[in-house]
Amino acid sequence: MAEPLNIALAGLGTVGTGVVRLIETNAELIARRAGRPIRIVAVSARDRSKDRGVDLSRYDWEDDPAAMTVREDVDVVVELVGGSDGPALTLVRGAITHGKGLVTANKAMIAHHGLELAAAAEQAGVALKFEAAVAGGIPVIKGLSEGAAANAIDRVYGILNGTCNYILSTMEDTGADFGDVLADAQRLGYAEADPTFDIEGVDAAHKLSILAAIAFGARLRFDAVETMGVSRVKAADIEQARALGYVIRLIGTAEIDRSGGSPSLFQRVRPHLVPFGHPLAHVDGPTNAVVAEGNFMGRLLFQGAGAGDGPTASAVVADIIDIARGEKGATFSMPAGELEAMEPALTGHRLGRSYIRFTVHDRPGVLAEITAAMRDANVSIESLIQKGDPDNDGEVILAMVTHEGPESAVSEAMRILEGSDSLAAQPLVMQIIGE
Repeated sequence: MAEPLNIALAGLGTVGTGVVRLIETNAELIARRAGRPIRIVAVSARDRSKDRGVDLSRYDWEDDPAAMTVREDVDVVVELVGGSDGPALTLVRGAITHGKGLVTANKAMIAHHGLELAAAAEQAGVALKFEAAVAGGIPVIKGLSEGAAANAIDRVYGILNGTCNYILSTMEDTGADFGDVLADAQRLGYAEADPTFDIEGVDAAHKLSILAAIAFGARLRFDAVETMGVSRVKAADIEQARALGYVIRLIGTAEIDRSGGSPSLFQRVRPHLVPFGHPLAHVDGPTNAVVAEGNFMGRLLFQGAGAGDGPTASAVVADIIDIARGEKGATFSMPAGELEAMEPALTGHRLGRSYIRFTVHDRPGVLAEITAAMRDANVSIESLIQKGDPDNDGEVILAMVTHEGPESAVSEAMRILEGSDSLAAQPLVMQIIGE
């Protein structure tokens, strides 16, 4: 068997300790599949004295993770520190500069700096792998960049954040409102103490921008992802969606828009109504699922655990095994210099149906005002439900579903109603996914 592949591991949180545990538990199997043993030689974290439930005494401890990048006995650096900048980015740049292979689970860093890092890795002739950065243990990056490599992919979409999916599906099951379920998710460890990145859609947007680059051969444009989270979804929305034959899911969608002279890139993360018959409607709890549509392969569904020490560590070690086999490949399925710069797609002409929820003051003339705004904006109403809001005396919830039409028409209706004294809160607009 060939010489061992030596790795240095920075970051010993849930995923980092999971990597240590996995490599130790499955060492023989991993060596046979990699064609050589994989050996941890050094580790680093902020607190050396913390009990992490694994024996780290056999590995060198580096107080400064940057020291790993210059060790002659290290072939691959594994970055599990997190954060788009700071120590993580410094470590990754140093590893590439010193000719080390790099494996990371850091979606924020890849979304913000992926093009720079990919170009540097290609110039240095080293591998840059990040399967664990998107959808945890689901091999969606490998599936798109390798399994679907012969296809022209026009659309990729799915459930990319397990925290939001747990919250929404638990709201369905229990009838509880958002704040109560979020607190429960934090208690169970599904949500961070500061859940902003998750519940406001930023985490899903990071992942979506990475998937778009791989699926379409497009330059990363995280700044162009239209993002809205789930914090404004009420139990009443869940109830109305169910009555209409839908569930609510936070969906990230990326697709190529060819309606103009040159292709543009549409990227959006926001809650959607998903029909009961759609595969994504049955994705419950902290699960992720990604759908990709190719011109020859048709529709592919990738589904599984999107987070957790085991699934994420599995994806990290799978990347290490690829490097041990000598498999480098282009970081984003093609050389960084060949990724196409695409302008953000305009969205007003996009056709679809929408669910709109208004919270209004219970007084005469309100419904007439809202329907007049819809009429003036050329929005056709398919159905409308009115009910009192038990949490707010004197306020009423109006929920409507529109017929298919351009998104610009709904936006115009919202503009007409902006600042109206009839509205007790900003309306919530969610698109409806077709079958």
